[in-house]
Amino acid sequence: MKQLYKIGPPIALGIYLLILTKLVLLKYVSIFDVISRFNELKQAGINSGSTNFVPFRTIHSYLFRDNLPTYISFENIVGNIIGFMPFGFLLPVLFKKMLCATKIMIATFLLSLIYEVLQYILILGSFDVDDLILNTLGGLLGYISLRFVQRMIRNKKQRAHTLNR
Repeated sequence: MKQLYKIGPPIALGIYLLILTKLVLLKYVSIFDVISRFNELKQAGINSGSTNFVPFRTIHSYLFRDNLPTYISFENIVGNIIGFMPFGFLLPVLFKKMLCATKIMIATFLLSLIYEVLQYILILGSFDVDDLILNTLGGLLGYISLRFVQRMIRNKKQRAHTLNR
């Protein structure tokens, strides 16, 4: 059973990253389409997608544009946050040195930056600084969730220990 606790988190992180990569990079295409598109773009010397470098521009647009369906706004804002929460939860479980909110935020930001740059280079989506903000927030909320769970477990153990005396 202890071995399961040791191999479970790395397997969970690996599966999570595969799913996240599919959701972020390949949401509209298959891997074969990506390879084909990348080769075509490389031959043509084209490597640009759309960009947004203005913080909160897209978030503001999602929240305050009347002509945008609510489900699209919700899906984009909440999806970017929730999508990165498992990363903020699992990383400190695997790496004790990551048991710090600042380190989790930096790691989540860097992972998100990799995805955003790949989306731009491969023209699979747009580079949006607001995605970096929302994804980093998601990683932080995942970390906060982990700390909450750890505190609950610690309190439960302390109560059980007190009752056994």
